Amino acid sequence: MKQFFLKFFTWWNGQTFGTQLWTKRYGELVGQDEQGNRYYRTRGGAIDPTLGFERRWVIYNGYAEASRIPPSWHGWIHHVVDVPPTEANYQPREWEKPHQPNLTGTAKAYRPSGSTLASGRRPKATGDYQPWTPG
Repeated sequence: MKQFFLKFFTWWNGQTFGTQLWTKRYGELVGQDEQGNRYYRTRGGAIDPTLGFERRWVIYNGYAEASRIPPSWHGWIHHVVDVPPTEANYQPREWEKPHQPNLTGTAKAYRPSGSTLASGRRPKATGDYQPWTPG
């Protein structure tokens, strides 16, 4: 019962019930990436009359975080390339890095040395700053 309510009301954890129905009725599975995310398009690559191009969407495996789309699928989902990586012989470039999750808002988030969140105390001002005093 809990899984039913989670699927019905939460969009951030996989797919909602409405997305599941839409995907079953109009979607066509194109492929799956190494993280388990599944990629879909309109059945047969049909052009959506309101958009003028085919709809493409992803159903995340777990938490819905847009940065989890790898570079190989990013170009296809954003209509940069027409052929998905499952149909093309996609080879990652040497400069492409593996995925790192977005850590904003967590304890592991990047905190530069001048940030008050870095160590709790801001470093002392150096002698190059002269505060303004009226008068």
